[in-house]
Amino acid sequence: MLPAARVLDLGGRRFDISSRALVMGIINRTPDSFYDHGATWEWDAFWRRAAEIVDEGADIIDVGAVKAGVGPEVSEAEEMDRLLPAVAGLVERFGALVSVDTWRASVAAESFRLGAVLGNDISGFSDPGYLPAAAAAGAAVVATHIRLAPRVYDPNPVYRDVVAEVYSYLQERAAWAEAAGIPPERIVVDPGLDLGKDTEQSLALLGASGTFTGLGYPLFLAASNKDFLNGLLNLEISERRDATLAAQALGASLGCRVLRSHFVEATRRVRDIIAAILEAA
Repeated sequence: MLPAARVLDLGGRRFDISSRALVMGIINRTPDSFYDHGATWEWDAFWRRAAEIVDEGADIIDVGAVKAGVGPEVSEAEEMDRLLPAVAGLVERFGALVSVDTWRASVAAESFRLGAVLGNDISGFSDPGYLPAAAAAGAAVVATHIRLAPRVYDPNPVYRDVVAEVYSYLQERAAWAEAAGIPPERIVVDPGLDLGKDTEQSLALLGASGTFTGLGYPLFLAASNKDFLNGLLNLEISERRDATLAAQALGASLGCRVLRSHFVEATRRVRDIIAAILEAA
């Protein structure tokens, strides 16, 4: 088992993550997001929310144009039309470190050309051109575990040992990224809570965050408003803020170093408290 990662490189900016996580704010260019149901679909609303995320102290802004769940088909051209102006604007208007939530290599490559520094691919690099595109651009990537594929309904996920299987998968995908020429400090690993996991499986993965730091790469936590919180506490999406923050506090204390969140200001406070505790210990 390798020591936990201490540095994350995003676009040539090196962050010390030995005890302090980065906060990734979420903004959608979709009309059917599971969380906001298209609240930032119109451009005026999108830019207002982007300004809020920046003011709230996001270290990274993650923008996506196709929701992960089941929904109407979105073509490559449509995804680019939705996403690329957002990437360009976030970089030009705010100087933001931009993450693109896409599993298409062509979309990622165009986003990197416009200044995005991180490819957040929930498919586990299913598109063979994804990693070469990131390597050529000097971009970082998120290797995410998913049992089937994005947009595919997975009602009964079965594992023999969910932690061991996800660990092995992420180890393999990170090795793919290194083989493509991406250095370890630009590879982030994500166990993929809710992506082909039921509530108990997602909880087991969150609780095993300390195990996943043993992969030696920065660890990503995408728990914000996820369905496993509903499965645990019977919470509607509008009621999951406190549960999200609790999950983030636990994850940060166990080594998660990128916290993807709908609640940027509150998550930043959680991050700062956990970092202070870890630094004092």
